[in-house]
Amino acid sequence: MKVAIETLGCKVNFYESEVIKGIFLDNNYEIVSLEETPDVVVINTCSVTNQSDAKDRKIIRKAKRENPNAVIIVCGCYTQQDPKELEDLDIDIILGNKDKTLIVTLLEEYLKNKKQIKKIYNLQETEFEEMQITKNYDRTRAFIKIEDGCDNYCSYCIIPYVRGRVRFKDFDSAYNEIKFLVDDGFKEIVLTGIHTGRYPNLTKLIHEISKLDGLERIRISSIEITEINNDEFLTELRDNPKLCKHMHIPVQSACDNTLKMMNRKYTIEEFNEIIKKIREIKPDINITTDLIVGFPTETEEDFNESLKNAEKLKFGKIHVFPYSKRNGTAASKMKNIVSDKQKDERTHQMLELSLKLEKEYYQKYIGREVTFLTEEYKDGYTYGYTDNYLRIKVKKHLERGMIVKVKIESLEDLILIGYLL
Repeated sequence: MKVAIETLGCKVNFYESEVIKGIFLDNNYEIVSLEETPDVVVINTCSVTNQSDAKDRKIIRKAKRENPNAVIIVCGCYTQQDPKELEDLDIDIILGNKDKTLIVTLLEEYLKNKKQIKKIYNLQETEFEEMQITKNYDRTRAFIKIEDGCDNYCSYCIIPYVRGRVRFKDFDSAYNEIKFLVDDGFKEIVLTGIHTGRYPNLTKLIHEISKLDGLERIRISSIEITEINNDEFLTELRDNPKLCKHMHIPVQSACDNTLKMMNRKYTIEEFNEIIKKIREIKPDINITTDLIVGFPTETEEDFNESLKNAEKLKFGKIHVFPYSKRNGTAASKMKNIVSDKQKDERTHQMLELSLKLEKEYYQKYIGREVTFLTEEYKDGYTYGYTDNYLRIKVKKHLERGMIVKVKIESLEDLILIGYLL
């Protein structure tokens, strides 16, 4: 049987989809695209915003319309958050954020009985679901999920409700999976999770895997500012050359009033002090962030303060998110003082700042020597990313998955252009 897997959302979802793909391959299923008339369609969903929900529904309807005879399996955060809507959409297998490793068993049960299957669990009472990459997958960097869930309950966020409480992958299991991937040829490992920094042995794991022959880069997908202000981690960041000079640290707002209403656990001054520490020990580090505009209580003064402080923090890039109301969260009950027009204007202003800061950071590398991981070849150029996650291209056909040294000549449309050394 042919299986198509569609993935929406974060790096955790992409990792889980790779595990699901491996499980199907281990059971003699064929993996195909959605356009190749699959017998089974798996849609791994995201529910972080209303726009995410809309994308989920769009691809579900497309899958059903274009593959009317296929078995449709929908799993992930949207399923966990709104299973009733999926029942109404006549989905064959509805699977929340647990037991994804049992997906073939559930499919075979459905094929036998032809009755809708729904598996939604209370994730506050569940353990970490051990998963393992079993097949080499089609990426140049390998993701591994070491943590799941969140206990922070930021007032705007649905994730604690759809991902459950914080729980962790066993240390030895994480190490062995990473070793398998490195032995399989991956030169870069990305440690990921919903709250990666809550992993109890994160520094030890980074230190131990850095000894693996063949591993050249260790990247952390995202980490909270409150989780890195400790001597052990900062020392590892300073001393470990394999730990990438890129950290994605979500600030969410750069205004204290808004941070307090968001239930974030720091002030902007505290955030700034830790960023200063990081830059002192890793001067070239690229610090990127997430930032929400149009939070229900955000006044014009609050937004202007956030804009001003975000510029002072000199982020390498700001991923800007217009506030999206998520039912059941504390923020959904707050009085909204921000119109859609104001939200759009603030989004535009913050995106303009992000583009300015991103250009400034890229331009610092013109004339410098860097290494990059080759990812794809098209139109006469090989493209990839530096260890501080800058997009780069060279006019030469290079094998995928190599780390090569180049000198940067120029910048074009936020892509560094270099030549091989």
